[in-house]
Amino acid sequence: MEISKEQVEHVARLARLEVSEDEKAMFARQLSGILTYMDQLKELETKGVEPPATVLPTDNVFRDDDVRPSLLQEKALSNAPDQADGFFRVPKILEDR
Repeated sequence: MEISKEQVEHVARLARLEVSEDEKAMFARQLSGILTYMDQLKELETKGVEPPATVLPTDNVFRDDDVRPSLLQEKALSNAPDQADGFFRVPKILEDR
């Protein structure tokens, strides 16, 4: 599958990333290669193959859920550049469409 520089520009704009012309071309090539490989994987026969929950073996990765003292709200907000009513305030980043 071929990814165009325009598609790379669109994704970069959504992610709010500045991407140079050289990077657009490089990312288009890299993403096209990844999607081409994914198309090859689609051709494999996978009927009857149980999907793994994880690719790495794991043994009981859960810890006990113990009640412990937590950070006080005042302490958590003490370095906040902007706060209101006990919450962090952050700039609005939604675009009008």
